[in-house]
Order: sequence, then structure tokens, then C-alpha cells
Amino acid sequence: MNTKDMADTVYRVDKFIVPSESRDVFLERLRHIQAFLREQPGCVEDVILEQTGGPGRFNIVTIVIWENPQVAETARAVAAEQYKREGFNPAELMSQLGITADMAAYADVTKA
Repeated sequence: MNTKDMADTVYRVDKFIVPSESRDVFLERLRHIQAFLREQPGCVEDVILEQTGGPGRFNIVTIVIWENPQVAETARAVAAEQYKREGFNPAELMSQLGITADMAAYADVTKA
């Protein structure tokens, strides 16, 4: 991917405050979601991070890098359909597990 193409790159960064008793169940679900997203066209990279130090509030962070906004939106729609087929409701799961989330898409301003 050249620098011009990178200007369109979308960084989906989701940050979570996960109670210790919910960690294993939540990480299992995140791994399932990340594996699905990794297979979608336009997925450049994905990672699940867990805080190991520092004063930050969020102890689990996921980052998915998409080639451009169009593939990111297509992947979002495909994921929503997959969740529907699976009977999975992300908001409901987070509520049940006592998880607080901050989820957003970002752009790299150094490439603009």
C-alpha cells in the first residue's frame, strides 16, 4: 500500500474496561470476532491488546486496520448480518459482563 492509499486507511479502535471475572469469556468472543473480521476483504491488520501496566482505564483494546472507509463499512454490515445469524448482541453481552466500551474509527493525521 503506498502513502496515498494509506491516507484513506481506517483504524477501528475499541477500548474496553473489563472486570477480571469477565475477562476469559470476553476474550474468547473477541478472538472469534477478530478471526471473522480478518477474513473480510480490505482488512489490513487486527490485534487484541491487554493492558500490562500504566494508569489507563481501559484494560483491553482491539485495533482493526481497514484499507479505506468503504471496506470498513462493508465489513461492519457483513458482521452485523453474521451477528444476527448467530443470535449475538454485542451490547447485551457487554451489559451482562459489566463491560464499559469506547469504540470509534480513527484516521492517521500524519498521512493526510
